[in-house]
Amino acid sequence: MLKVRRATVIDAEQIARVHDNTWKSTYETIIQEDDLQQVTSFENRKVMWETTLQTLNHHVFVLDSKENGVVGFISGGKARTDHFEFDGEIFDIYISPAYQRKGYGQWLLSYFVNECNQLGYTSLLVWILTDNPYGQFYVRLGARRIEAENITIGTGTYEETAYGWKDLYQLRSWLTSSQVQ
Repeated sequence: MLKVRRATVIDAEQIARVHDNTWKSTYETIIQEDDLQQVTSFENRKVMWETTLQTLNHHVFVLDSKENGVVGFISGGKARTDHFEFDGEIFDIYISPAYQRKGYGQWLLSYFVNECNQLGYTSLLVWILTDNPYGQFYVRLGARRIEAENITIGTGTYEETAYGWKDLYQLRSWLTSSQVQ
């Protein structure tokens, strides 16, 4: 049985494991091996999540499996830039491979969008590596391409694309009507 719930600091290690494993498997064909290895270690991610989960401005929900613990998560909060006039931002969304393409990403996103609504956000932004094979997830949900820019990962340069929803209410309505329960 799976459920979505608000993350707590107790979840940090499991979130870090999902983050580390899924990040590597998603990007291993996109990012050069040397760059991939330089990003961060599991231990660093664990400390990062322990710290993050103790802040009030970072909102994290987990996909929790009774049998396997945390198998996915979404995190975000106030947009990190005013450049695009979006007030909310998804920072991370990762789901373990065995749970992907089953509607759980939409389920997590639905919880996060409801949280954004409660916080008074009316729009939402997400940045992803342009070559991310899961980028169409956002497009299928109505996100529009905003801009692309180069970023550095390790010693390599990669393109990152911003996608956004100007109308969070519209996204929320769509998610509600097509949600996995």
